[in-house]
Amino acid sequence: MKRLLVPFLLATASLAPMASAIAAPKAPVAVERLAPPVVHYRSATIDGVKMFYREAGPANAPVVVLLHGFPTSSHMFRNLIPLLADRYHVIAPDYPGFGQSDAPDHTKFEYSFGHFADMTDTLLTQLKAQRYALYVMDYGAPVGYRLAIKHPERVSGLIVQNGNAYEEGLREFWNPIKAYWADGSAAHREALSGVLTLDTTKFQYTDGVKDVSRISPDNWTHDQALLDRPGNKDIQLDLFYDYRTNVPLYPQFQQFFRERKPPTLVVWGKNDQIFPAQGALPYKRDLPDAEMHLLDTGHFALEDKLDEIAPLIRDFLDRKVAK
Repeated sequence: MKRLLVPFLLATASLAPMASAIAAPKAPVAVERLAPPVVHYRSATIDGVKMFYREAGPANAPVVVLLHGFPTSSHMFRNLIPLLADRYHVIAPDYPGFGQSDAPDHTKFEYSFGHFADMTDTLLTQLKAQRYALYVMDYGAPVGYRLAIKHPERVSGLIVQNGNAYEEGLREFWNPIKAYWADGSAAHREALSGVLTLDTTKFQYTDGVKDVSRISPDNWTHDQALLDRPGNKDIQLDLFYDYRTNVPLYPQFQQFFRERKPPTLVVWGKNDQIFPAQGALPYKRDLPDAEMHLLDTGHFALEDKLDEIAPLIRDFLDRKVAK
């Protein structure tokens, strides 16, 4: 037995250092954070109306306010928010009559861009957002620029995506709306009803897009369901008429650009028929240092160009806002 045991013990002893080396714990390896930031879905009561908003990111981080266009809501930012919220405090409201916000009867509530700007201002004040970068798109431009001329000192930067501030940008698409502005007649009002149909909603997402397979049909299904709610047609037609009040403010918006010179990134779908590239180029007139990117897409550029736009926004914010 001893003759058998001794070789076994010697062999075991010779393997001990190797076993120890194999079992030695490795140094901790850094693991990339794979989980996206948590997005919260909240609402605040302003002027007696529930105003819904999406919120994400560290409470003490630089604030980025995302202002949506027609006929959508903060839903248009659902994919962008997680790409910003690891480093930025992102707030994306729905205007009354849009998305998840209340939609009171248009005869009992003022649907106007001035009112939307004031309500957004109240929301941001409630959220203690004293300084913020503004992402403005479509309707979000007059809402955001009204905020900017009201509180110019609060604007840390601008991200402009198919958001107009120049008469050069109101071209052929706007002719029927301008006819309504001219007389406010019931005939011209009713003529705009076609803008509220499914075909037009789908057109806004797909026109000017090279690869439509990149556009989720959930977009126009979601938006149209909200447009088709009882009473929403009159809300939208009231806003078409009120848009005329934004145009006389363009000189004030432009004066804000020239005097305050906010860091500005323009990311614009150049194939957009609603707000074409002719509305993007004048920004360089008042903001010569603006960073301009005309992208080969249409109105809702985030839907097929998020992979291009998000890195541009992150780079811009990191250089110009997160100081």
